[in-house]
Amino acid sequence: MEKQKLAFIGLGVMGFPMAGHLATRGGHAVTVFNRSPAKAAAWVAKFGGNSALTPAEAARGADIVFSCVGDDPDLRAITTGAEGAFSAMGKGAIFVDHTTASASVARELAAESERRGFAFLDAPVSGGQAGAEGGTLTVMVGGDSAAFERAKPVMAHFAKAVTLMGPSGSGQLTKMVNQICIAGLLEALSEGISFGQKAGLDVNRVLDVISKGAAQSWQMENRGKTMVEDTFDFGFAVDWMRKDLRICTEEAARNGADLPVTRLVAAYYDELSQTGGGRRDTSSLIRRLTKKH
Repeated sequence: MEKQKLAFIGLGVMGFPMAGHLATRGGHAVTVFNRSPAKAAAWVAKFGGNSALTPAEAARGADIVFSCVGDDPDLRAITTGAEGAFSAMGKGAIFVDHTTASASVARELAAESERRGFAFLDAPVSGGQAGAEGGTLTVMVGGDSAAFERAKPVMAHFAKAVTLMGPSGSGQLTKMVNQICIAGLLEALSEGISFGQKAGLDVNRVLDVISKGAAQSWQMENRGKTMVEDTFDFGFAVDWMRKDLRICTEEAARNGADLPVTRLVAAYYDELSQTGGGRRDTSSLIRRLTKKH
């Protein structure tokens, strides 16, 4: 693959290793920006490349600009805000956003980028911190097919699957389906483990058995036993899931979908956050049932 000039904006638990794979696996020239300059300096010390003082400086001259930030306001700030990346991007460039955000902001930024002469892809990811570090993320993409084909081999440096789901916003809508499914799975897994404990079963043995049958899931395989151990100091935080489920329910209000379980689990996560559990892994949902908030 031809080496390209890349930028990566947002070096959190996901962005830091994702940008690293672009430099190490891909061998591309990468310039990074992070609101905390210390994090950008740490990235450069580990992977080489350069750091920029603003998103615009990072994006200037880049073939592809990647981002992974927190929510819609953060995404607008680093794209169309003061010293945002859009002000510096050249004709024919591509902006690839890996933030889990709303479909509406994806469509808004796609329209703005088209007006300015470059492409925007909404490309949220699934696989969590472990997937980012291992380079095994799943990427669900919305946007122009030609821009997707150009960006896909670059995204493959940190992903095991990169799929175009449809026009702008489709990547975010697909991620909403993902989060809706995970929320329901985690509540069911929490209830199953709690039931097994109260029934006096060896729950780890139960999980070993049922994970070989129809109840098997990624959450069961990767979080079941840590839930039994009451260990939650890793993974995807409750407060991030609260944000994602808020986006899901807001979109459902627009499209008419009924999400009774999702709304219920969202309220449970609100409860956990309000009692100090906002930074724990989402599998801490079981603490509502064990009364260990």
